[in-house]
Amino acid sequence: MRSNARKPGFYIAALATVLALLVVMLGAYTRLTHAGLGCPDWPGCYGFIHVPSNEAQVAHAEARFPDAPLEAQKGWNEMIHRYFAGSLALLIVGLAVHALRRRGRDGQPLRLPLLLLGVVLAQAAFGMWTVTLKLWPQVVTAHLLGGFTTLSLLFLLSLRLSGAFPARSLPVSLRLLAGVALLLVIGQIALGGWVSSNYAAVACIDLPTCHGQWWPAMDFSNGFHLSQHIGPNYLGGQLDSEARTAIHLTHRIGALCVGSVVLLLAWRLQRVGMIRLTALMLLALAVQIGLGISNVLLHLPLPIAVTHNLGGACLLLTLVLVNYRLRAPVTAASSARLGRSRRLPAVQRPVAYPSQG
Repeated sequence: MRSNARKPGFYIAALATVLALLVVMLGAYTRLTHAGLGCPDWPGCYGFIHVPSNEAQVAHAEARFPDAPLEAQKGWNEMIHRYFAGSLALLIVGLAVHALRRRGRDGQPLRLPLLLLGVVLAQAAFGMWTVTLKLWPQVVTAHLLGGFTTLSLLFLLSLRLSGAFPARSLPVSLRLLAGVALLLVIGQIALGGWVSSNYAAVACIDLPTCHGQWWPAMDFSNGFHLSQHIGPNYLGGQLDSEARTAIHLTHRIGALCVGSVVLLLAWRLQRVGMIRLTALMLLALAVQIGLGISNVLLHLPLPIAVTHNLGGACLLLTLVLVNYRLRAPVTAASSARLGRSRRLPAVQRPVAYPSQG
């Protein structure tokens, strides 16, 4: 990557991408430590901008929220996540303002920063509803997807501002395959969010079977009943064992589909010479599958479960990078290079001279 090709705002976008990855991990840690309701209100915590600490604050919190006993550790898990998410939102606002001020100059992206601003505003709403609707699975899953969407768009913006990876002439079928792989990874992340929000991660504790069977008793209608009523506290989940088993096994099947398509994509990429990118994608896939298997066999230990979320984010970013490499915007310079590469050299023919005789 050449430093002189970078556009203004690149370093802020890169910093925001790293921060978004940290926010995704903190969100996973908050869910996995059952701290999603560590603060029963939003955006503060028991009416404060921090977790109540002294006796007067604790007494005020207990009087205001008698049905939500204060657990300081869970409260801090939630608030630290909110602090980092708020900092990320400020960076995204800055990127949007920067894009508006430089619109139309030096190929500055405009729609992408504005889309990011819209996504982060929606994320704030979903963060509020996560608490006020008491971890309603639909909202929790949407909030998780919003976090991954924010991360992906920030990474894409960083790539756009980096000025790296000029356009290449590649088969359309390869681009379509990469797009399918990206969509499958997004779908698998959504399934993972549904597993997490319905507490179905340990619904099956054996591999490759589930409850000792290849196809155990499952309740798909309740497991994927997307119109669950609002009202009860969903901390710990409300579904029975067969519904959770259906969710868990669907996630496993999704992993097989993702693995198959990513392997096919890796084979196609190495055939066009993208060896390092292929290796990176295969590494992300292997690590993620290994973490998923470890979660099942070790019964969801917290460090591995959080790392599994990180692995999903890394696999997603790798597929974003692959798709960007295959669809890099055509600049004037890259257009000229493509034009030169597509022109066939003229065939040299011998010149016929008239006979001297």
